[in-house]
Amino acid sequence: MSERELQRIEVLSRVNERRMTSATAAGLLGVSARQVQRLMKTFLSEGAPALRHKARGRPSNNRILDGVRDFALELIREHYIDFGPTLAREKLLERHQLAVSKETLRKWMTEAGIWTLRRERKRRLHQPRGRRDCLGEMVQIDGSHHWWFEERGPKCALLVFIDDATGRLLHLRFAGSENTFDYFHAAKAYLQAWGKPLAFYSDKHGI
Repeated sequence: MSERELQRIEVLSRVNERRMTSATAAGLLGVSARQVQRLMKTFLSEGAPALRHKARGRPSNNRILDGVRDFALELIREHYIDFGPTLAREKLLERHQLAVSKETLRKWMTEAGIWTLRRERKRRLHQPRGRRDCLGEMVQIDGSHHWWFEERGPKCALLVFIDDATGRLLHLRFAGSENTFDYFHAAKAYLQAWGKPLAFYSDKHGI
């Protein structure tokens, strides 16, 4: 038997053992789901040798490989568009019984424009944020946990309120840690001394 015929027998065996769906088999073999059902009927009633005659006039090995590639890429576009080749390969095997090597899948995804090699990925450009124009317009809030009193006291956090326009330190408060309760107390003291700014600003890791 040819390699294509052996592949067809292997795929139909998986369908018969319920390890592969007819839809997946159709994608692998490059035929319709109805044709898979006809092949299964022949396979079960007449055995594997009968498939040699059924294979005449069917697509070549290259066309079958193209069908596997197109089917795999279709699944990736529909279900795994944000996945890299390694994880996409695992999902294709786990959920669709489609076995493709990682390097082959990487090549297909790269050629299809789904995956970009790491060295070719464009670095994201971060536009620096400009300072505000007026004192008190926006106040930056930050905290730093440190041995501020050296060995004369415990390690503690310094909560800082900084004017964005001028960089001026407007309020400082020592606390046991950076926590919501102490930030609220510090904010209350700041508001009593300076009034309400248009905005408070903290980084994405802050409170």
